[in-house]
Amino acid sequence: MVKLNKIYTRTGDDGTTGLVDGSRLPKHAARMEAIGAVDEANSALGLCSVELAQSDHAALLTRIQNDLFDLGADLATPGDDFAPGEMTLRIVQSQVDWLEGAIDRLNAAMAPLTSFILPGGSEAAARVHIARASVRMAERRAVALAEADPVNPAAMAYLNRLSDLLFVLARAINGNGAGDVLWVPGQNR
Repeated sequence: MVKLNKIYTRTGDDGTTGLVDGSRLPKHAARMEAIGAVDEANSALGLCSVELAQSDHAALLTRIQNDLFDLGADLATPGDDFAPGEMTLRIVQSQVDWLEGAIDRLNAAMAPLTSFILPGGSEAAARVHIARASVRMAERRAVALAEADPVNPAAMAYLNRLSDLLFVLARAINGNGAGDVLWVPGQNR
């Protein structure tokens, strides 16, 4: 259980931040960039959840936001043992599987795409597209981290599936794709 008695600790004043194992890294380290990008994506999803609080998608967004906190904790736990434990949060395959199921359920009601779509259509869908782009950035940061340090493969898969889910969710919000704005290649030449 997390207990925060004091919000400021002054321990980061030297430009470092602590990890789960007690080690410290510079705030600009690849691991911290990945954790920060996940936090940004979660914040973008928070904006989506405000817009969609009264919709059928509210519970989905809350679950994802909780999972992203788990993912941040996973990234903040260095090492190559990706098994979850009582005191170690790790993303697990069942979380990835849940995203895939959600994608399939949402996508089942939509006609196949005939073109790429422009991010937008409605304000709610545009917010979800911003969150999707933020998740893609988090994925790129996690891939960069994985070049130097081990990263949980399930965490990497989670980020990849999450951006897919958010793409499909934006289309669902746009009337199952009816309100999507299609890209017209070379339209303004």
